Amino acid sequence: MKNSSRFFANKECEYYPCHKSDVDLNCLFCYCPLYNLNCPGDYTIIEKGDKKIKSCMDCTFPHNPDNYDTIMAILKKQ
Repeated sequence: MKNSSRFFANKECEYYPCHKSDVDLNCLFCYCPLYNLNCPGDYTIIEKGDKKIKSCMDCTFPHNPDNYDTIMAILKKQ
């Protein structure tokens, strides 16, 4: 795969795929480095009592290899 250092799919993982998808998911950012940042992905905020929790259940942004450069740019700004 082109840019293989930017993509790998760990299909042996018991959690793969972690999201519903018709394409292979990139496992490079398995634990999203943008969770505590302003992520451009499709996340929602769930209110649980007096707490607000960021839910990434429907977000595949870090799993798309085309978003590698965007993620790295966001991280470099931190």
